[in-house]
Amino acid sequence: MDHHSSGRKRPDGRAIDALYRISTLSSKQLNSVRALEAILDEVMQVFPANSASISLLNPSADSLLIEVQRGLPDSSRGFELPLGMGITGWVAQSGEPLLCQDVSLEEKYFKLDERVRAEMAAPITEGGRTVGALNVDSCEVNAFDEEDLRLLVLISNEASRVLENMWMIQQLRKKADQLQSLVLLSQDISGTRKFDEVLKTISREGLLLLGCRLSAFFLYDEKEDILQLQALQDRNGDRSYDEILKPADSLLGSALRGHRQVQTNDLLRTEEHHFMDLIRSENLHSMLVTPVVFEDIPIGMITHYMDRPHRFHDDEKMIARALADLGAIAIENARLYGRVFESEESMRKSERLTTLGTLAAEIAHEIRNPLMVVRLLFDSLNLGQEEDENKSQDLTVIREKLNHLEQIAGRILEFGKSRESFRKEIKIREIVDEAILLVRLKLEQSRINLCWGNRADNELVFVDKGQIQQVLLNLILNAVEVMPDGGDLFLDTQIMDGRVHILVKDQGSGISENLRDRIFESFLTGKKDGTGLGLTISKRIMRAHDGDLELADTGESGSTFCLVLPLAD
Repeated sequence: MDHHSSGRKRPDGRAIDALYRISTLSSKQLNSVRALEAILDEVMQVFPANSASISLLNPSADSLLIEVQRGLPDSSRGFELPLGMGITGWVAQSGEPLLCQDVSLEEKYFKLDERVRAEMAAPITEGGRTVGALNVDSCEVNAFDEEDLRLLVLISNEASRVLENMWMIQQLRKKADQLQSLVLLSQDISGTRKFDEVLKTISREGLLLLGCRLSAFFLYDEKEDILQLQALQDRNGDRSYDEILKPADSLLGSALRGHRQVQTNDLLRTEEHHFMDLIRSENLHSMLVTPVVFEDIPIGMITHYMDRPHRFHDDEKMIARALADLGAIAIENARLYGRVFESEESMRKSERLTTLGTLAAEIAHEIRNPLMVVRLLFDSLNLGQEEDENKSQDLTVIREKLNHLEQIAGRILEFGKSRESFRKEIKIREIVDEAILLVRLKLEQSRINLCWGNRADNELVFVDKGQIQQVLLNLILNAVEVMPDGGDLFLDTQIMDGRVHILVKDQGSGISENLRDRIFESFLTGKKDGTGLGLTISKRIMRAHDGDLELADTGESGSTFCLVLPLAD
């Protein structure tokens, strides 16, 4: 077909009209697909073409993807052509236009449509680099000539300019939206006090800002050297999933150790050890890992996943870093708020204890004065020589009870005073043996069998024997209460690093989860008639001796408490 004599306009006229209409696309605020379709319609009007297409580069896969087409088979929609393959692939790779008047003679030709006999293509550029190709096909041999190729290059250059402007505007709008989202996010999470809510918010916003398939937050436990999944989000919201891994077993470890972002474009081929089931079931391909760091201390990781091959560009990495920085500040704020809340709660409890101690001392003082008067008057009656045996026994009991009351009042008054003057070097075995002696009858009545492990013989500690025995008695009596049907009570002493560890283990039902972290708090008790002060006072006594009292283990098979004391110099 001789298109130059078919009544069409002269080539320059056709080009000028097409170029003008293409140039006006920038002002029409079309989306990218509509703009590409409009460009392709102009091309079809200019040339004697049976089909045409615009393919753009997919940098993640090093291939060309047909974005829009006219006249090609429906199967060509979304077709990916490896970079360098076919006439279109060669043009996109080399950045040079190419005319093929007879495809049967061109070794570069790749058959997509059996009807095609002639083809030409020109590169589409952005910022000086080739990002795609404009392709025109005909079912007739020699349908195009060098003049047509020159016109195609002109149209392709103008289309490149228009598309570059449109893409730039879209990028600016997207960045503006992302910036606004980050500002709103910073306002939102800065006022969030709940730690879990902060982590979920960070994951959710990362999903939205980067358009990912999944977004996750891993919290780093430096003591255990593990990463634990705290939040996982997809487009439908929270996902339930458990994951704990060692940093050394994952790419996440590289980001954590180097405080740098790490990405991979093919998770299925990477030796990755986290989310194995999810990677396969969700067909995840690409991952971006961003460390969350506060003052050079790693807090955790934000990970973003794509369900397609994708190379995260600098803007996306910058957004992820900004999200991580905001998250680090919000997490530290939430932790700081938690510590402040705990400090305030501790101060309130200390105030209650102080008030209680003051009140007890005042009551003891008021009781002690009239008690002394009663004692003096009783002694002045000279009732010790009563002939009546029953009356004599009653007088003895009265005298003992008066002494007992005086001792109680004295102990209350001495409670707040320092007991360092009562401390001396003593064998740890002597303290334990005397404590067991005091409760031996209670153990027998309760059908409790005492089982010994290691026993310290000659190791000395510098302590107030009465106070340490008070702690041991409290633990032993607690153990008796949690074994109403009897059982075994295990005692064990171990010497480690200049300190003695006394283990007391019962066979009770264990401590409930909601109490485990708070059992040493004042006024907290799981007993109906408990005061909630036994363990609190015991822990204070141990710390006053430069030692400690800890819950070593608890579960359905029982609980183990550990007393720690430094050995005497």
